[in-house]
Amino acid sequence: MTGSALLSPGEPPPFSLVNPTGLARVLLVCDHASNRVPLRLGSLGLGAADLADHIAWDPGAAEVALGLSARLDAPLVLGGYSRLVIDLNRPLANPESMAPESAGVPVPGNRDLSPQARAERVRALFDPYHQAVDRLLAGRAGRPTLLLSIHSFTPVLDAAPRPWHAGVAYGRDRRLADLLLPALRRPGDLCIGDNQPYGVDDAHDYTLPTHGEGRGIPHVMIEMRQDGLRTAADITGWAERLASAITHLGPGADGLFAGD
Repeated sequence: MTGSALLSPGEPPPFSLVNPTGLARVLLVCDHASNRVPLRLGSLGLGAADLADHIAWDPGAAEVALGLSARLDAPLVLGGYSRLVIDLNRPLANPESMAPESAGVPVPGNRDLSPQARAERVRALFDPYHQAVDRLLAGRAGRPTLLLSIHSFTPVLDAAPRPWHAGVAYGRDRRLADLLLPALRRPGDLCIGDNQPYGVDDAHDYTLPTHGEGRGIPHVMIEMRQDGLRTAADITGWAERLASAITHLGPGADGLFAGD
């Protein structure tokens, strides 16, 4: 997978596969796990502060996903490179797939990309990641499976504070969301958004519409607010809360797999 026209020999692969033989009925994915940029692209013309910011990745999401994988014994696929190189959760026709600007920040390395340069990013990073998810799901055919995509979001957007500590997002299929929302809210201490701060739709999202809805697998995107992911204790707390909620979905959980 490395040694392509984009990735130099010795660079990390386009994705990491954690616990592929995990026995849980859950498959975890984390599209925006990394802010790494291939060496051949330099820094995309950005400074270190921009590459550390949310425009380049979802801070804290990978750590929560890893903790959740360990607690559930679940397979996990982690994206290996920055969303600024290519966004693994955007349809390729979406302007944000290889955004020339993100949150008002110009991305010089994404300006005036040739068709060949765009195709190489797809071939080197986008396709291998989604093929890995496909292979894992194909290997679980006939086994009850829930697909969870782990993300994080900024506390403020366009000067408006976001009150949700976390959100459960979905598109046309809300089977899993209907069970997971009350399980996450049960302690009563946090504000958990129902399709907030984001929902899932075909124009802006690729992972869940393709691998979840496309296969008829119950699925959700978990979004956690980044100011609640700053410390190791924060990460542990979210991994434990999510693991508990998924393990105790309550009455109706077996019905998620009625068609399997």
